[in-house]
Amino acid sequence: MHQNPVHQEGRRDGAAPSFDRTADAPPSDTTFALVFQQAIKSRGLSLDRVRNRLAEQGIRISLTTLSYWQRGRSEPERAGSLRAVDALEHILALPTGALRSLIGPYRPRGRVASQAHDLRTSHRVFGENSLAEQILGDDFGSLNEDIATLSIHETVTIDENRRLSSIAIQQVLRATREGADRLTAVHTFDSGARAVRTTVRCGVQGRVRFLPEVSTAVTDIEFGRKLAKNETAVIDYTISVDPGDGRDDHYERRTRVRLREYLLHIYFHPAALPVVGHRYYRERSGADRSYNHRVVLDASHTVHAAAGRCPAGIHGISWEWPRADGA
Repeated sequence: MHQNPVHQEGRRDGAAPSFDRTADAPPSDTTFALVFQQAIKSRGLSLDRVRNRLAEQGIRISLTTLSYWQRGRSEPERAGSLRAVDALEHILALPTGALRSLIGPYRPRGRVASQAHDLRTSHRVFGENSLAEQILGDDFGSLNEDIATLSIHETVTIDENRRLSSIAIQQVLRATREGADRLTAVHTFDSGARAVRTTVRCGVQGRVRFLPEVSTAVTDIEFGRKLAKNETAVIDYTISVDPGDGRDDHYERRTRVRLREYLLHIYFHPAALPVVGHRYYRERSGADRSYNHRVVLDASHTVHAAAGRCPAGIHGISWEWPRADGA
């Protein structure tokens, strides 16, 4: 949920941040992240307030992206992000070009040949200008670029009102380079969500951001330390959902990489059982299902789909509810 504490918008002495307006070039140890971070601190603004000030000018940049810019994890690259930088110079009372001049040339992140972080691959699986990309901004293409997912086990619970009430997720990850320290996950709830709560069993709870207007949660699960290259980690967390008014009739996972194993296990409440279910696969966003095999409820009112050597794409289970007239 969003909190809106009151923040002082200027320095206590009323002065603007002190930057050398006459220097021909920034010092060699000056970076975009450092100047951005110092300017925010000098103006007494929170990142949430900065985001709101940008939104007032019709510029939508996520808190995650602003945080990454401030910490040096990424720099603005896309046209919309560069427009935000120009606006930030005004919001932070910086001279024109004070931030933009510090942005380095575009550099491919991670391993250029890695399919996991090829923006085209992400667009194939998520679609062009997807909700995830709108939320993450420049960081969408490099999402989790320093880790590879080996396997995922997901347990989904559907309540008596035919709504998703929780997702329990266990992932086995491997660091693809030195220093990996977290997983960032984006979960969107198609039937709506009023609130979410994340509980971490294995790993360390990082920042959680819930966007109720799009029923989406962005959560960081930290490893607790920086991993060595090729070191593995296990994370285990549960997202509990205060559901909206809709009804769920499917659940799917989008993956940009081949997984060694993917297990999707869905529990239905005994008072709300579907009449039929199917597991399916789609190669890309918007594509027809390339297979659509029936799954049968077991004695525990669950269905599952287990895939080894799981290809990149969209894997899910859909189901049909009984008709209201009983037919």
